Amino acid sequence: MVAVLQPEYALRPMRRGDADAVFDIEQAAYPYPWTKGIFFDCLRIGYNCKVAEFDGGIAGYAILSSAAGEAHLLNLCVAPYHRRSGLGQLLLDGVLVDACLLQAGRLFLEVRPSNKPAIKLYRKNDFRVIGRRPEYYPGPGGREDALVMVHHIDDRRIEALIGSRND
Repeated sequence: MVAVLQPEYALRPMRRGDADAVFDIEQAAYPYPWTKGIFFDCLRIGYNCKVAEFDGGIAGYAILSSAAGEAHLLNLCVAPYHRRSGLGQLLLDGVLVDACLLQAGRLFLEVRPSNKPAIKLYRKNDFRVIGRRPEYYPGPGGREDALVMVHHIDDRRIEALIGSRND
């Protein structure tokens, strides 16, 4: 038998001092990244901003807004060198728990149709496509549509997520 060690990631609230590392990941991950100012605005406005730490550095982040019983996943990103490690799932689990704690009944997001790994992650977590936003994202040959997805938050699933973290 061979033991395979899983990396140990820790989620924590994003701080202003994380902006450089978060921005570096954003630039490495996306051809049309958010600006550093957008991250500062998200913190200033009070959005739920989390980072995933690994070995003293930041490996990914997620940004969630909520209002009127609904939540919106604005950004979830894993550093390219941490992909396929389970970190995307860990971040999404954290977002779902936070949305539940914020008393949101539904969690919405937009995703590029070309982002197959993200769509696979979201579908695996019971998100379903409910619409399309034409020409939402910038792209090299013009603009790309966004798929709009929703997840109906189930308190029992959230309780199971919280329980599995405490084991």
